Amino acid sequence: MNIPTAKSLLSYLRASARKLRRYTVLIFIIVVIGLYGFLVFQIGKLSQVEPEETAVSEQLGKVKRLKIDQESVDKIQKLEDENIGVQSLFKAARDNPFQDN
Repeated sequence: MNIPTAKSLLSYLRASARKLRRYTVLIFIIVVIGLYGFLVFQIGKLSQVEPEETAVSEQLGKVKRLKIDQESVDKIQKLEDENIGVQSLFKAARDNPFQDN
């Protein structure tokens, strides 16, 4: 059995490095394209994952719904009807919510 020595292995690596030196730009471009392709593949795979029903129901259980009683709704509507300035403000906000006042 012929076991390579450290010197022969080192000389082989140096010779290989000299041969590969002219292809460094090409190797760099291939590595960058490979990494970019891997990232695009992973992003595509992760963007198609749907959450489990248990996780969705758990998150919906944490949300507290705002409940307004009918008396408060009637009072707000009555105040809106009585005050023309407020009524026009509400109407303008409904028509264009991004308008600066």
